Amino acid sequence: MKLQAESSPIMDRNPNLNPFCDILELIFRKGIRQPVLGLKRRDYWHLLEQLAHHHSCGELIQLTVALEKTIANKKTLTPQGQGRYFIRLALNQKSLATTIRHLLHTPKLSEFGVSFRMSNFLLYTEPFLSLLLVVSQMNFALDLEAVFAQVCELYETVPCRDLGMALRYVEKRIFVSEVIAGSQAEADGCVLAGDIIDEINGISTRNAQKGQAQSVLQKLRGKPLCFRLIRWKCHDGSIYRPLVPHLQVLQQDIPNFQLKYDNTLNEEKPEAIVQDGRFLYSLRYLGQVNIGTYGGKEVLDEGITKVLEQNHVPQEVLFDVKETEVISLKKDFSQVLFHHHYPEISSVGHRVDKRTLFAYCVADSPETPHTCSFICLVFETKSEKDADEIIMRIGECIRGWIYLIFFPTCAGTMSRMASSCAVIFYNYNYTSYKRGRGLSQ
Repeated sequence: MKLQAESSPIMDRNPNLNPFCDILELIFRKGIRQPVLGLKRRDYWHLLEQLAHHHSCGELIQLTVALEKTIANKKTLTPQGQGRYFIRLALNQKSLATTIRHLLHTPKLSEFGVSFRMSNFLLYTEPFLSLLLVVSQMNFALDLEAVFAQVCELYETVPCRDLGMALRYVEKRIFVSEVIAGSQAEADGCVLAGDIIDEINGISTRNAQKGQAQSVLQKLRGKPLCFRLIRWKCHDGSIYRPLVPHLQVLQQDIPNFQLKYDNTLNEEKPEAIVQDGRFLYSLRYLGQVNIGTYGGKEVLDEGITKVLEQNHVPQEVLFDVKETEVISLKKDFSQVLFHHHYPEISSVGHRVDKRTLFAYCVADSPETPHTCSFICLVFETKSEKDADEIIMRIGECIRGWIYLIFFPTCAGTMSRMASSCAVIFYNYNYTSYKRGRGLSQ
């Protein structure tokens, strides 16, 4: 079995995952008798759902929790979707074998409202359970949101009146028909033409009526935004098959519509690691040092030099530049080492003589600005390009947040104006930031 040979956690990008889940569904559907009139088609989820109401199921806490979580999930609109969600959840929890074993020991299944030919199924019980026991030894790390699409991603951004996305409603789904050149959305590089907006700040946009997105955004005006996107393309670059008819409609309505490929954050980037649809940088964390009560860019070189003189053993980390903060994780995703929101970061930059070394300064106690000092954290990238990209992204996010602070009611009226104003007020804020502490210029 190819999945068994995997040494690392099995994630959604694994090419053997979907065929494996398809086979599981075929086995689960084996022996289900459909109603004579066929008014309501039965699926394997109808059988699993009844276990939550069975008196002996309470003895199996993990199974009960998985069933209740699936039932409570409002995003699964069909029995097939609920069944697929449960399978992925059970794979993560290593509870599929327990589920089948409980089914086999449940008497009078017909009383649950689902006719099931156990005689056909029992012929394959032992080999199937043996297979599931092997599966329970595997380490699955599946994104439960991916049950709704091949690739789901989160796009977080600061409030912006004009994000620069043209929307089109097709079959009650909201498609991005165009990302405007020079807009905030293009600068962030997360949204592609052809993607679906599935949620806005947790508000579902499925079965959307025309104008619903604008209505939701109007209510959220002045707040940070978080979009859940369904990508039009799979991990292998092919078009996600269920979207093909919808994309054809878009092509007919908009003759110049073209699917947009991501040229900056693509799957072939060798230094990037994927987690939940986000690309993380693989870095070496060299250490940190307190550099006093001044955290401007002028002290970055001094901070890097002091850290290098400490000769600490470098630590391999994953670095995530999000829209609201930066996060450093252990290489195995087991622990968040530290995270800093952009208002806490006072400067970022790299060494001139070795551009793969970069650092940023943060206040150690931003809640007491008159007494706080600054810490310089130093990292090493595998290429100068990665260092430049990280510094540029952090700088853009800092400017965006400072613009939001100065213009909370009209943030992002126009992307280009926002960018230029942010630079001006960032410099002004930086000067007053130092003077507010009585520091020398």
